[in-house]
Amino acid sequence: MIATRPSKRHSRYMWYFLTKALLSGLIIAIVSEVAKRQPALGALIASLPLISVLGMIWLWRGKPDALNMAQHSLATFWYVLPSLPMFLLIPALLNRGWSFWVALGLGCVLTILLYSAMIWVAGRMGFDL
Repeated sequence: MIATRPSKRHSRYMWYFLTKALLSGLIIAIVSEVAKRQPALGALIASLPLISVLGMIWLWRGKPDALNMAQHSLATFWYVLPSLPMFLLIPALLNRGWSFWVALGLGCVLTILLYSAMIWVAGRMGFDL
């Protein structure tokens, strides 16, 4: 079998993908490092829609379609809402002595249930999430 070199297009795509992954991962690493020293500042950085904004930039570069972007942005808004109670449940459980992993797991289960409810309600209201 003859080995072939990746095409220039493939190589550019891989570098672009790696850039996206590294930048996104860098944000997560910064949040975790800042939060070790200053939990509130780490939370502020984490609460910024940096990943959503980066996602929209990457999406626009890959598919510059205004309708697609509008649908993505609106769906993001609706999906953020059912994720918010997790950030109340986890500290409530931790403050009552529950282990981190159990609190995190229950927070994730709650979020999945609320996502499912959001999809069901949105369908009933005529939204296509």
